[in-house]
Amino acid sequence: MSRADELSGIVPAAIKVRQQRILIDSIEVMTDIGFHEFEVGVPQRLLVSVEVWIDPPVPPADDDPSRAWDYDVVVQAVRSLATARRYNLQETLVHEIFDRIASLHGIAALKVSSTKPDVYPDASGVGVEIASFRGVAP
Repeated sequence: MSRADELSGIVPAAIKVRQQRILIDSIEVMTDIGFHEFEVGVPQRLLVSVEVWIDPPVPPADDDPSRAWDYDVVVQAVRSLATARRYNLQETLVHEIFDRIASLHGIAALKVSSTKPDVYPDASGVGVEIASFRGVAP
């Protein structure tokens, strides 16, 4: 008997898992981004975060990693897009990342953000965030 079998029926329906989010926070990439003269041709540090809500919100059967979400796919997509070309705007890059991740199977909702952490000395960063939903979470 598995641990899940032992606990089956114990969790009240009112508090059952209704959503599952995978968070990849602050992937650091160096990218040629910005439209100011001093930015063009000078790669900047950019932090990209991706939040993916999974459907259905259940863990892989038998703790099988081959059935789990592969975080590397998301990280590689971010790195690939961030270094593929130069960008004038964070908005453009964030939308390209969003479109690439949104095309993957099993996504119920998605949020992508980027932050330039080195722009203003008195701010932790300046960035852009887009999501497939309104509000804090779907």
